[in-house]
Amino acid sequence: MTHHIVVLGAGYAGLSAAKGMARRLRRHGVRITLVNAVGHFVERVRLHQLAAGQRLADRPLGTLLAGTGIDLVVARVTAVDAAARTVRIDSAPYTVAYDTLVYALGSGADTAAVPGAATHAYAVATYQDAVRLRARLADGREPVAVAGAGLTGIEAATELAEAHPGRAVHLVTDGELGAGFSERGRRHLRGALHRRGITLREHTRVREVAAHGLVLADGGEVPAGTVVWAAGFRVPDLAREAGLAVDARGLITVDPTLRSLSHPEVFAAGDAVAAYGPDGTASRMSCQTGLPMGGYVAKSVAAALTGTTVKPLRLRYVWQNISLGRHDGLTQFTRADDSPVAAVLTGRASARFKEAVTRGTVLALRR
Repeated sequence: MTHHIVVLGAGYAGLSAAKGMARRLRRHGVRITLVNAVGHFVERVRLHQLAAGQRLADRPLGTLLAGTGIDLVVARVTAVDAAARTVRIDSAPYTVAYDTLVYALGSGADTAAVPGAATHAYAVATYQDAVRLRARLADGREPVAVAGAGLTGIEAATELAEAHPGRAVHLVTDGELGAGFSERGRRHLRGALHRRGITLREHTRVREVAAHGLVLADGGEVPAGTVVWAAGFRVPDLAREAGLAVDARGLITVDPTLRSLSHPEVFAAGDAVAAYGPDGTASRMSCQTGLPMGGYVAKSVAAALTGTTVKPLRLRYVWQNISLGRHDGLTQFTRADDSPVAAVLTGRASARFKEAVTRGTVLALRR
């Protein structure tokens, strides 16, 4: 009987896992099905551009999967039955059975973090999020408040300020801007915000998102016609509801080969995984993590099915890339554990570098 591998999610992790397994298991009689909510590959690192009104290249999954033998099912996953080894989806055939499951459904904006965020805020975590925000900003010039100054919040604020000159943009964070960057990197971030007229509010906690903007913990307010919520990410409850072992955040707990601790027929990659480095530090949610995880899962699943072994996953970082509009950026070089070093690349050179890396990532996935 043919061994059926089902991959949930065609982001950076899921797509690289599916294509890697197809290549490694070509002669081993397996069948691979990739389930994804949309029929195109979403470049998540460009969603702030889409929200700002830019047109992104269309990347149909059918084209990216051509010649691989992978079956594509465009549907939303509604449940996983780990006991029956089936996945329920919202369109025909409605149920997909698996022998091995690769869970790579990613994450979304954590709009449950404060009251009102789910009702009144917009996000840039998914393609649908970015399209909604773009439509919202198409008319009018009301102020925009971006809550959260991680990489997503910084990129969204600077991109929106550049695309909508004259429109007031506020960036609100409960910590310090660029706390994980070097001193030179933090200076460049502050300069970029200043040049675009973005109002920065640090050490400011949001108590509530209201129809008229942000309500702060100190009793103050940031009036805004549109609130963009970029203060953290969360994963869907599907893994927890399926009975898979998860941590307090709902991330699937895995061994060093990214195999589920509770269900050995399940592997996981990307934002959905509680993966830790040798120093006990959790991997950050990013394509820089998801892409190598997907490639590693392909090796890990192939090893499990062919009776071989793989070395434990070891994530190593080199840089963090932030776009600050179309002609400015910050590349913070890092140690392998993701801690910053003094060296940075800034301005147009950084913007060109990030563009090259982003295009190179798609080229790697295509091949």
